[in-house]
Amino acid sequence: MKKINTFCIVDDDDIYQLTTSIMLKKTDLVNKIILFSNGLKAINFLKDEISNVENIPDVLFLDINMPVMDGWEFLKEYLLIKPMIPKTVVIYMVSSSVDERDVLKAKGISALSGYIVKPISSQNIKEVILEILN
Repeated sequence: MKKINTFCIVDDDDIYQLTTSIMLKKTDLVNKIILFSNGLKAINFLKDEISNVENIPDVLFLDINMPVMDGWEFLKEYLLIKPMIPKTVVIYMVSSSVDERDVLKAKGISALSGYIVKPISSQNIKEVILEILN
């Protein structure tokens, strides 16, 4: 069975990181999970690993509201380095915000594959993974 090699979660909520990691592991469709507590740590990791395709995540779940660098700021920086990244990274905005402005803003960003409202369920995660794998 095909699997996602590396799945990245960028979120400052430790509980969300833990529960999402557990749900991802239970799908048995992900080989490795990497976690970052803010967008700056995640973007610095991508910049550092840009030439190491194996370490670049295949899928990234990105929160909007985080300290240091939020999800929107991360996306601005990501779009600058995207042409240098040697593979496609599937990015989903995952937020507790149901504000229509956030949803519309996310839809206007080509680098985003979708917008998922928290709390995320194991069914949501499995659907997203299966969609990506197919």
